[in-house]
Amino acid sequence: MSAASRWREALEAWSIPENILSQASQSPWIHPPELFDVPDTIPISPSHDRAREALGDDASALDIGCGGGVATYALVPHIRKGVGVDHQVEMLSMYARNGIRFGVDVETIEGFWPEVAPQTPVCDVAVAHHVAYNVPDIVPFLLALNDHARFRVMLELPTAHPLSNMSAAWQYFWGLERPSGPSPLDLIEVVGEMGFAPHLETWHGAARVDPSFDQAARFMRVRLCLPPERETEVRDFLANQEPVAERALAAVWWNVTSEACSSDGAHLHGSH
Repeated sequence: MSAASRWREALEAWSIPENILSQASQSPWIHPPELFDVPDTIPISPSHDRAREALGDDASALDIGCGGGVATYALVPHIRKGVGVDHQVEMLSMYARNGIRFGVDVETIEGFWPEVAPQTPVCDVAVAHHVAYNVPDIVPFLLALNDHARFRVMLELPTAHPLSNMSAAWQYFWGLERPSGPSPLDLIEVVGEMGFAPHLETWHGAARVDPSFDQAARFMRVRLCLPPERETEVRDFLANQEPVAERALAAVWWNVTSEACSSDGAHLHGSH
């Protein structure tokens, strides 16, 4: 089985059983825009550093699944233009507003990647932060990124699937065991099989925090396919969980210009 097929199978294992999904009052696959805006201070991460390395003066960045644009605006003042792609109009509105805030020329494109690739300009770097785990058909996604970057493709993702932090809740409310994969190492295998020379760097960063406890409970209740009248139970469950201050993150990147792969197909940077 190819690495891409293993990636697809691992993601498909996260599907919600139909007997649970049919009870949901709204789609559990929510991405509230307020969770994806740009903070007052952007913590600089290795993924931002690796993207900046590939930039010259007056550069441009293509940001797939852009949200408010953290991956773009962390590159200021090295970029002149940002191109944000997202399927949610609210995200693109935030991205455009933040372009004014950071003094970056902005172009926004509504839709899913790679379907909108034909109408998307080539930029110096192409970045996709916290998107890969939403993409079962990963090869066309990555090929289109490579085709739209002059110098480097950079992906950031947690070392564990982002829904892993809800595994205990699924067990508690539904008696449902959740999977654990895939991982950045699985993505490295996919990129290597595609003929690119992938690099992997890992680190620890701050955990994403919901704006308030009330919103955290509501978001979790929706994601668990539970009705509104059970939100009090979700609040009680959350109140008994240990807070998580940080999460393990990974950067997977490669240069668009040809470079030789190492014997294992990847260049690994030390964790810290």
